[in-house]
Amino acid sequence: MHTVDYSFLQALWFILIAVLWIGFFVLEGFDFGVGMLLRRVGHTEADRRAILHAIGPMWDGNEVWLLTAGGATFAAFPLWYASMFSGFYLALFLVLVALIIRGVSFEFWGKDDRPRWRATWEWTMVIGSFLASLLFGVAWANIVKGVPINAQQNFTGSLFTLLNPYALLGGVTLVLLFISHGAIFLNMKTAGDLPERARGVARWASPAAAVAGIAFLVWTVINMNDRTGASVAVAIVGAITALLLATAAVSELVRRPAIAFAISTAAIAMLFVTLFVDLFPDVMPSSTSPAFNLTIANTSSSSTTLTIMAIVAAVMVPIVLAYTAWAYWVFRKRVSPEDFDLTTKNPFDLVGSGGTGAGPDAGGAPAG
Repeated sequence: MHTVDYSFLQALWFILIAVLWIGFFVLEGFDFGVGMLLRRVGHTEADRRAILHAIGPMWDGNEVWLLTAGGATFAAFPLWYASMFSGFYLALFLVLVALIIRGVSFEFWGKDDRPRWRATWEWTMVIGSFLASLLFGVAWANIVKGVPINAQQNFTGSLFTLLNPYALLGGVTLVLLFISHGAIFLNMKTAGDLPERARGVARWASPAAAVAGIAFLVWTVINMNDRTGASVAVAIVGAITALLLATAAVSELVRRPAIAFAISTAAIAMLFVTLFVDLFPDVMPSSTSPAFNLTIANTSSSSTTLTIMAIVAAVMVPIVLAYTAWAYWVFRKRVSPEDFDLTTKNPFDLVGSGGTGAGPDAGGAPAG
């Protein structure tokens, strides 16, 4: 066990960055899940249009959490940012490609009505969503497990170093969690035949996610070292997460989508709470030697920088949260394939007319 002396501001910004990452995985998690299920749940063009528009008004807003988390990491812990983004360069480049593919798919899907054109962008949506989910899971599992870092705080491994069994289980766990999360979201957010198909996916995805999540948490707790001195806390948080995962699976099986979605949200949040509690006060443990661990103390910006950032965050975060809540409230209604016709120009048409949900723009591309 090693002791790390850190300040209040350093601990505060570690917590705030954790909140940003958790917010991203909770909100973008169902986006990724819906993307992976686009062709599985959507059997017709109208179905897939409705599915895209179920997340159309929110998906790009959800990705702002990722940008903010990355920016906050760069400003608060620049040496962590430098080591992580240089060491995980290829993996993060692949994540970026997957996110770009998803964004382009949203925009290009409705630009042409030829079946081959739309099928192409539907498959890129599926693939991009899957790769992003898998790679994020692999990356965060490696961060918690520890990677080769030398005395100069440089990553000394390769892409294949990251593809270890524990990290791959983390990637599979996140994929299954997001599929379950997305299926439960579609069950709650769509109408017509779509909810029943989404429930069909959730019936196997929720239990599978629970099994994988519990296995990943057990492995995490078993392989813990004494770097945090918080073994009991990690075990307790992990147990709560496992309970939430199991409860989400049961809730979906009894057809209570709103409750299942709330529990699924809490389970994803608690999973990452477990990882961040396990990690603290390190930010990137070194598998080479504990003496080379990156911590919140040896990677942070100056106290002045952290203070200014805290003031800005205190003003801006409530505004962002209020806007996010407003956007979800405005587009809260269910989306049905029957909602879409030639008179529907944008998502606000159905909101204003009291329809079941948000509709497409004239070109068919989801509004975001």
